[in-house]
Amino acid sequence: MTEEELLKPKTFRDTVASVTKDNKRKWIYAVKPKGKFYNLRSLFAFFYLIVFFAIPFIKLNGRPLLMINVVKSEFILFGKVFWPQDFFIFAIGMVAFIIFIVLFTVIFGRLFCGWACPQTIFMEFVFRKIEWWIEGNPAQQRKLKEGPWTGEKIFKKTLKHIIFFVLSFIIAHTFLSYIIGVDEIKKIISEPFADHVGMFFGLLIFTFFFYAVYAFVRDIVCTTICPYGRLQGVMFDKDTMQISYDYKRGEPRGHLKKGEVKTTGDCIDCHQCVVVCPTGIDIRNGVQLDCVNCTACIDACDAVMEKIHLPKGLIRYASENELEKGKKFKLTTRAKAYVVVLLLLIGLMVSLIITRKSIEMFISHTKGQTYQQTQGQISNMYDAKIYNKTNKDIPVELRLENVKGTIELIGDKHSLLKKEAINELLFFVKIPETEVHKHIIHLKIGVYENGKRIEGVKTKFLGPFNYE
Repeated sequence: MTEEELLKPKTFRDTVASVTKDNKRKWIYAVKPKGKFYNLRSLFAFFYLIVFFAIPFIKLNGRPLLMINVVKSEFILFGKVFWPQDFFIFAIGMVAFIIFIVLFTVIFGRLFCGWACPQTIFMEFVFRKIEWWIEGNPAQQRKLKEGPWTGEKIFKKTLKHIIFFVLSFIIAHTFLSYIIGVDEIKKIISEPFADHVGMFFGLLIFTFFFYAVYAFVRDIVCTTICPYGRLQGVMFDKDTMQISYDYKRGEPRGHLKKGEVKTTGDCIDCHQCVVVCPTGIDIRNGVQLDCVNCTACIDACDAVMEKIHLPKGLIRYASENELEKGKKFKLTTRAKAYVVVLLLLIGLMVSLIITRKSIEMFISHTKGQTYQQTQGQISNMYDAKIYNKTNKDIPVELRLENVKGTIELIGDKHSLLKKEAINELLFFVKIPETEVHKHIIHLKIGVYENGKRIEGVKTKFLGPFNYE
């Protein structure tokens, strides 16, 4: 580039592609991409959508494969129920997820946004495809929007927004099924409307939210609202792989006429990389936070390079060090440190999940009670909470394991632990006076199912002070 061009103010650094100079919304009419990367993204999106809509219907051990019921503090992952007392596992998992996001971003930039973000998947491979089908290509869409309200325009706009709203309604139901379960959704649908008025209006709110995002907000989510996109500026470095324009090869730009020998850079300034961009940026201006790494510009540029018989890759995945110094990608010390921390956290989380108990018991002395002496025995009263995290009712028996004595339940004598519930028990521990030689005895109480020990807990038994 010439000195004059280098000194020219970079106004693109101070503007957003979707906003005009007078601060009005500039609607992005993206051309449909074609090429290798778009085909791969289409296959991935198709698989992604199948998985997204199928997961709520998949069950493991009679439970949903995945359910995050924040209201009831019940979380199910791969058919296993995680209760509030298991929150530390989720906390470790969340930290591991954040580390993974940072590591992924440090290495691959905003690749997740363009390939796996639900906003991008639904926008580019569902709603925008419907828009192309109904309103036509970008030029036809622009003409329709700027034209008068004819019968054709009313029909097309109405049809598009009805379909958008119906799809948003389906998406809202699917998201809700991840929270309360698909069985509960079926129950709500089949029961009288009056029984679930609040749930219905909640669904409408979610539906209008998704409808507004995909019908009106669209790319603003990626360029302005999404916190992940805003944070990436502090994660990138010169070794981060991202969609980049090879300015050394492409500059200075110059149009190519048929039969003419090209004397400028490889970029012929055709703007094909700009018109396919869903956020409306020009990738040739350098790395920008508005770029979601969707690869549409790569496909567009490669197609042009192929037509003019020049090597592909003028726009490609590359780091700043690769473009500037020719250095090939390698993991930096920072990235290696993230990998080590991530592996340690994953190992810790996996071990905690594997060793996690399906039955947990917590006991304490009944408030206001110390001990009672009756018929040659000393007794203490206890309150117990037994968490049954399995999906079946379990008959259990409580036994003293290190002291001679008996356990007498108050109320239900059968001790049936209800499935996926917190079971509360009240019982006496009775020990013969001849076995009580201290004021405080450390007890071990076991929980047995059909003679098999499934849980154990330690507690204190109080005796008279004169034993000290």
